[in-house]
Amino acid sequence: MEQAKKLLFDILSIKSVNHCDDEGKVAEYLFNYFKEAGAEGKVHRIDETHANFQVFIPGRSHERHMLWNGHMDTVPYGNLEEWHTDPADPVEKDGKIYGRGACDMKGGLCAMAYTLVNIIKSGRCPAYDITFVGTCDEESTSIGVKTFAASDAFPKVSEVLIGEPTGLNIGIAQKGCLWLEIDIFGKASHGSYPEKGVNAIEYGMKIATELKKRITEGYHELLGYATAQVTKISGGETVNVTPDKCTISMDIRFVPGQDEKVILNWLSDISEKYIKETNGELRIEKRILNSRVAVNTDSEDNFTLGLKHVIEAHGVQTGNIGINFYTDGSAMVVKHPELKILLFGPGEPDMCHKVNECIELKQYEKAIEILTAYALGETDE
Repeated sequence: MEQAKKLLFDILSIKSVNHCDDEGKVAEYLFNYFKEAGAEGKVHRIDETHANFQVFIPGRSHERHMLWNGHMDTVPYGNLEEWHTDPADPVEKDGKIYGRGACDMKGGLCAMAYTLVNIIKSGRCPAYDITFVGTCDEESTSIGVKTFAASDAFPKVSEVLIGEPTGLNIGIAQKGCLWLEIDIFGKASHGSYPEKGVNAIEYGMKIATELKKRITEGYHELLGYATAQVTKISGGETVNVTPDKCTISMDIRFVPGQDEKVILNWLSDISEKYIKETNGELRIEKRILNSRVAVNTDSEDNFTLGLKHVIEAHGVQTGNIGINFYTDGSAMVVKHPELKILLFGPGEPDMCHKVNECIELKQYEKAIEILTAYALGETDE
């Protein structure tokens, strides 16, 4: 596995911090990596700092076509004083590789890339057609996968495997996400006569509290309860004036069965109640800063069962899990709702975005072993 480890070190050494670096450099590396093995991929430039990489690997049978995906960007390093190593310079220590992106998700990206290149170099073919795509900007607005999903380059597939860190479990469910900014407009008055005004901050908190109550009633057996929290609030001018404007930001993570339309309808209903209470003097405006749909693939689907069979055949006790964070998969299903999406990769989910981010080499190697068997069609044996 020295070559697999080298690939991971090389990719980790390419700086691809979201909004800071040229993520396209990872795409260019992957282009050359596959080209040396005889597979001609493409780098799709989006702008000066964003690009996707895509390559098609034909299988022995063309009756099945699967998309393998991993994102190439990372979050920022965080507090450098808390790192025990340089996050931009990967280090191997005690059976782990440390560096920003080791877990989320260059480990999974490299496991997929190495698996496919190794199969090509060995003179074999996957059991089925595979399109592998490395996407940019997943840690922000997912401009990479959104551009890809809306283009003619998106293949005709029904199954997507994403190499996010799952600890070698199978991620069958993902929470949706809605970042909501709400402007509340009231009426100013002297602080000693609050009844003559309409307090935008107080009404804003009432609206946010009621919206949270409705959202958090949502439940999923793997994801738990939906969550909603106020993450930012601003308003008011001085201590003795009833505030006539307030802006509240909310981070909402909802479960399958809930969606953006339902949540916005709840917001509308709640707002209308308070508008009537103030005889129309209260006014509400909203903005959507980010929206991702919830994703759920049936645990008894052949896609899920087939992957589980291979994982367990290689000595790993796996289970189905839910993921609270969103992935590029949630952006794909907006354009392609028929897609079944599973997450599988090395690395522990709770290591994502932390200082001293790392991945266990044994888990990275086991992921490659499993992906190789899966690509070669062990599910059919």
